[in-house]
Amino acid sequence: MSGHSKWHNIQAKKGKADAARGRLFTKIGKEIAVAAKGNPNVSTNSKLADVVAKAKAANMPNDNIERAIKRAAGELEGKDFKELTYEGYGVGGSAVIITTLTDNINRTAGDIRAIMSKCGGALGTTGSVSYMFEDKGLIVIEAKPGLGEDEVTEMAIEAGADDVIPVEDAFEVYTSVPAFSEARKYLEGKSLSFLQAELTKIPQNRIVLEGEKLDQFLKMLDKLEENDDVQNVYHNVDLPEEEEE
Repeated sequence: MSGHSKWHNIQAKKGKADAARGRLFTKIGKEIAVAAKGNPNVSTNSKLADVVAKAKAANMPNDNIERAIKRAAGELEGKDFKELTYEGYGVGGSAVIITTLTDNINRTAGDIRAIMSKCGGALGTTGSVSYMFEDKGLIVIEAKPGLGEDEVTEMAIEAGADDVIPVEDAFEVYTSVPAFSEARKYLEGKSLSFLQAELTKIPQNRIVLEGEKLDQFLKMLDKLEENDDVQNVYHNVDLPEEEEE
Protein backbone atom coordinates (compact mmCIF):
# COMPACT_ATOMS: atom_id res chain seq x y z
CA MET A 1 0.00 0.00 0.00
CA SER A 2 1.39 3.36 -0.93
CA GLY A 3 1.40 6.20 1.57
CA HIS A 4 0.17 5.02 4.95
CA SER A 5 -3.37 3.81 4.32
CA LYS A 6 -5.56 1.16 2.78
CA TRP A 7 -7.05 3.77 0.45
CA HIS A 8 -5.81 2.20 -2.80
CA ASN A 9 -7.05 -1.22 -1.68
CA ILE A 10 -10.51 0.16 -0.93
CA GLN A 11 -10.51 2.08 -4.22
CA ALA A 12 -9.78 -1.18 -6.02
CA LYS A 13 -12.53 -3.01 -4.16
CA LYS A 14 -15.09 -0.45 -5.30
CA GLY A 15 -14.25 -1.16 -8.91
CA LYS A 16 -14.68 -4.93 -8.65
CA ALA A 17 -17.73 -7.06 -9.45
CA ASP A 18 -21.06 -6.76 -7.66
CA ALA A 19 -20.21 -9.83 -5.57
CA ALA A 20 -17.17 -8.10 -4.06
CA ARG A 21 -19.17 -4.92 -3.46
CA GLY A 22 -21.87 -7.01 -1.81
CA ARG A 23 -19.32 -8.56 0.54
CA LEU A 24 -18.07 -5.10 1.50
CA PHE A 25 -21.60 -3.90 2.26
CA THR A 26 -22.30 -7.04 4.30
CA LYS A 27 -19.18 -6.48 6.40
CA ILE A 28 -20.01 -2.83 7.04
CA GLY A 29 -23.62 -3.80 7.80
CA LYS A 30 -22.38 -6.10 10.55
CA GLU A 31 -20.26 -3.26 11.96
CA ILE A 32 -23.31 -1.00 12.00
CA ALA A 33 -25.42 -3.62 13.75
CA VAL A 34 -22.80 -4.11 16.48
CA ALA A 35 -22.24 -0.36 16.94
CA ALA A 36 -26.00 0.31 17.12
CA LYS A 37 -26.69 -2.36 19.75
CA GLY A 38 -28.08 -0.68 22.85
CA ASN A 39 -28.37 2.73 21.20
CA PRO A 40 -29.55 2.94 17.57
CA ASN A 41 -29.60 6.76 17.61
CA VAL A 42 -26.89 8.13 15.32
CA SER A 43 -27.04 11.57 16.94
CA THR A 44 -26.19 10.25 20.42
CA ASN A 45 -24.05 7.20 19.52
CA SER A 46 -20.70 8.46 18.21
CA LYS A 47 -19.41 4.96 17.39
CA LEU A 48 -22.48 4.30 15.27
CA ALA A 49 -22.11 7.69 13.59
CA ASP A 50 -18.51 6.84 12.72
CA VAL A 51 -19.49 3.52 11.12
CA VAL A 52 -22.37 5.15 9.21
CA ALA A 53 -19.88 7.68 7.83
CA LYS A 54 -17.67 4.77 6.76
CA ALA A 55 -20.66 3.16 5.04
CA LYS A 56 -21.60 6.33 3.18
CA ALA A 57 -17.99 6.81 2.04
CA ALA A 58 -18.18 3.29 0.57
CA ASN A 59 -21.41 4.25 -1.27
CA MET A 60 -23.49 1.83 0.77
CA PRO A 61 -27.24 2.34 0.06
CA ASN A 62 -29.25 4.07 2.81
CA ASP A 63 -31.69 1.13 2.88
CA ASN A 64 -28.83 -1.20 3.84
CA ILE A 65 -27.69 1.19 6.58
CA GLU A 66 -31.20 1.56 8.04
CA ARG A 67 -31.77 -2.20 7.91
CA ALA A 68 -28.59 -2.87 9.89
CA ILE A 69 -29.57 -0.30 12.53
CA LYS A 70 -33.07 -1.81 12.85
CA ARG A 71 -31.56 -5.27 13.22
CA ALA A 72 -29.50 -4.06 16.18
CA ALA A 73 -32.56 -2.37 17.70
CA GLY A 74 -34.39 -5.69 17.61
CA GLU A 75 -36.81 -4.66 14.87
CA LEU A 76 -35.29 -7.23 12.54
CA GLU A 77 -34.12 -10.71 13.42
CA GLY A 78 -30.34 -10.90 13.51
CA LYS A 79 -27.37 -12.74 14.98
CA ASP A 80 -25.33 -11.75 17.99
CA PHE A 81 -21.85 -10.91 16.69
CA LYS A 82 -18.71 -10.80 18.79
CA GLU A 83 -15.69 -8.64 17.95
CA LEU A 84 -12.42 -10.58 17.93
CA THR A 85 -8.91 -9.66 16.77
CA TYR A 86 -6.28 -12.15 15.62
CA GLU A 87 -2.55 -11.48 15.21
CA GLY A 88 0.00 -13.47 13.29
CA TYR A 89 2.70 -13.73 10.67
CA GLY A 90 2.59 -14.21 6.92
CA VAL A 91 5.48 -15.35 4.73
CA GLY A 92 8.79 -13.56 5.04
CA GLY A 93 8.09 -12.44 8.60
CA SER A 94 5.25 -10.15 7.53
CA ALA A 95 2.99 -8.94 10.35
CA VAL A 96 -0.79 -9.33 10.03
CA ILE A 97 -3.71 -8.19 12.21
CA ILE A 98 -7.19 -9.49 11.39
CA THR A 99 -10.34 -8.02 12.93
CA THR A 100 -13.51 -10.12 12.83
CA LEU A 101 -17.20 -10.06 13.72
CA THR A 102 -18.49 -13.57 14.25
CA ASP A 103 -21.38 -15.55 15.71
CA ASN A 104 -19.19 -18.68 15.88
CA ILE A 105 -15.76 -18.20 17.45
CA ASN A 106 -14.56 -21.75 16.81
CA ARG A 107 -15.44 -21.55 13.10
CA THR A 108 -13.72 -18.21 12.65
CA ALA A 109 -10.55 -19.18 14.50
CA GLY A 110 -10.33 -22.44 12.54
CA ASP A 111 -10.88 -20.71 9.20
CA ILE A 112 -8.25 -18.04 9.83
CA ARG A 113 -5.72 -20.55 11.13
CA ALA A 114 -6.23 -22.74 8.04
CA ILE A 115 -5.95 -19.83 5.58
CA MET A 116 -2.73 -18.54 7.13
CA SER A 117 -1.19 -22.00 7.38
CA LYS A 118 -1.91 -22.88 3.75
CA CYS A 119 -0.28 -19.61 2.65
CA GLY A 120 2.91 -19.97 4.68
CA GLY A 121 1.78 -18.02 7.72
CA ALA A 122 0.71 -18.75 11.29
CA LEU A 123 -1.45 -17.26 14.02
CA GLY A 124 0.41 -15.68 16.91
CA THR A 125 -0.48 -14.77 20.48
CA THR A 126 -2.17 -11.53 21.53
CA GLY A 127 0.37 -8.72 21.31
CA SER A 128 2.74 -10.66 19.06
CA VAL A 129 2.57 -8.07 16.24
CA SER A 130 0.20 -5.31 17.42
CA TYR A 131 3.14 -3.35 18.87
CA MET A 132 4.30 -2.83 15.26
CA PHE A 133 1.15 -0.84 14.43
CA GLU A 134 -0.30 2.47 15.51
CA ASP A 135 -4.05 3.04 15.85
CA LYS A 136 -5.20 6.09 13.86
CA GLY A 137 -8.29 7.73 12.49
CA LEU A 138 -8.24 8.14 8.71
CA ILE A 139 -10.44 10.39 6.59
CA VAL A 140 -9.81 10.43 2.85
CA ILE A 141 -11.18 13.57 1.22
CA GLU A 142 -11.91 13.61 -2.49
CA ALA A 143 -9.87 16.20 -4.37
CA LYS A 144 -12.08 18.55 -6.37
CA PRO A 145 -11.39 21.66 -8.48
CA GLY A 146 -10.71 24.60 -6.21
CA LEU A 147 -9.84 22.45 -3.20
CA GLY A 148 -6.11 22.73 -2.58
CA GLU A 149 -3.71 21.19 -0.09
CA ASP A 150 -3.38 24.44 1.90
CA GLU A 151 -7.15 24.70 2.36
CA VAL A 152 -7.49 21.05 3.38
CA THR A 153 -4.55 21.36 5.78
CA GLU A 154 -6.06 24.44 7.42
CA MET A 155 -9.41 22.68 7.89
CA ALA A 156 -7.67 19.56 9.19
CA ILE A 157 -5.74 21.58 11.79
CA GLU A 158 -8.98 23.26 12.90
CA ALA A 159 -10.55 19.79 13.14
CA GLY A 160 -7.77 18.59 15.45
CA ALA A 161 -6.08 16.27 12.94
CA ASP A 162 -2.42 15.24 13.18
CA ASP A 163 -1.36 15.12 9.53
CA VAL A 164 -2.48 15.60 5.92
CA ILE A 165 -0.92 13.65 3.04
CA PRO A 166 -1.84 14.46 -0.59
CA VAL A 167 -2.31 11.35 -2.73
CA GLU A 168 -3.66 10.86 -6.23
CA ASP A 169 -7.11 12.50 -6.47
CA ALA A 170 -7.46 12.72 -2.68
CA PHE A 171 -6.12 13.97 0.65
CA GLU A 172 -5.47 11.57 3.53
CA VAL A 173 -6.23 13.19 6.89
CA TYR A 174 -4.90 11.38 9.98
CA THR A 175 -6.13 11.84 13.55
CA SER A 176 -5.62 10.23 16.91
CA VAL A 177 -8.30 7.70 17.85
CA PRO A 178 -9.89 9.97 20.52
CA ALA A 179 -10.01 12.92 18.08
CA PHE A 180 -11.48 10.97 15.15
CA SER A 181 -15.22 11.45 15.75
CA GLU A 182 -15.02 15.20 16.33
CA ALA A 183 -12.65 15.68 13.38
CA ARG A 184 -14.99 13.71 11.13
CA LYS A 185 -18.01 15.76 12.21
CA TYR A 186 -16.11 19.02 11.72
CA LEU A 187 -14.98 18.08 8.20
CA GLU A 188 -18.46 16.79 7.30
CA GLY A 189 -19.72 20.25 8.24
CA LYS A 190 -17.45 21.71 5.56
CA SER A 191 -19.40 19.75 2.91
CA LEU A 192 -16.35 17.76 1.89
CA SER A 193 -16.76 14.48 0.01
CA PHE A 194 -15.33 11.50 1.92
CA LEU A 195 -13.89 8.52 0.07
CA GLN A 196 -13.01 6.78 3.33
CA ALA A 197 -13.66 7.49 7.01
CA GLU A 198 -12.65 4.94 9.62
CA LEU A 199 -10.33 3.90 12.41
CA THR A 200 -7.35 1.97 11.06
CA LYS A 201 -3.97 0.51 12.01
CA ILE A 202 -0.80 1.97 10.49
CA PRO A 203 2.41 -0.12 10.43
CA GLN A 204 5.42 1.70 11.87
CA ASN A 205 7.71 0.03 9.33
CA ARG A 206 7.11 -1.86 6.09
CA ILE A 207 8.80 -4.85 4.49
CA VAL A 208 9.14 -5.85 0.84
CA LEU A 209 8.23 -9.30 -0.47
CA GLU A 210 9.09 -10.54 -3.95
CA GLY A 211 8.42 -13.48 -6.25
CA GLU A 212 6.82 -16.56 -4.74
CA LYS A 213 6.63 -15.00 -1.26
CA LEU A 214 4.68 -12.03 -2.62
CA ASP A 215 2.33 -14.34 -4.52
CA GLN A 216 1.72 -16.36 -1.34
CA PHE A 217 1.06 -13.24 0.68
CA LEU A 218 -1.41 -11.85 -1.88
CA LYS A 219 -3.22 -15.20 -1.96
CA MET A 220 -3.52 -15.08 1.83
CA LEU A 221 -4.94 -11.54 1.71
CA ASP A 222 -7.53 -12.56 -0.89
CA LYS A 223 -8.61 -15.62 1.11
CA LEU A 224 -8.89 -13.64 4.33
CA GLU A 225 -10.85 -10.80 2.76
CA GLU A 226 -13.24 -13.28 1.11
CA ASN A 227 -14.07 -14.79 4.50
CA ASP A 228 -17.47 -13.57 5.74
CA ASP A 229 -16.29 -13.20 9.34
CA VAL A 230 -13.26 -11.04 8.51
CA GLN A 231 -13.84 -7.29 8.70
CA ASN A 232 -10.37 -5.85 8.14
CA VAL A 233 -6.86 -7.10 7.42
CA TYR A 234 -3.93 -4.87 8.36
CA HIS A 235 -0.34 -5.70 7.43
CA ASN A 236 3.13 -4.23 7.04
CA VAL A 237 3.93 -5.33 3.48
CA ASP A 238 4.72 -2.65 0.90
CA LEU A 239 2.65 -3.91 -2.00
CA PRO A 240 3.61 -3.10 -5.61
CA GLU A 241 1.53 -0.33 -7.25
CA GLU A 242 -0.07 -2.71 -9.72
CA GLU A 243 -1.51 -4.71 -6.82
CA GLU A 244 -3.01 -1.61 -5.22
CA GLU A 245 -4.85 0.12 -7.99
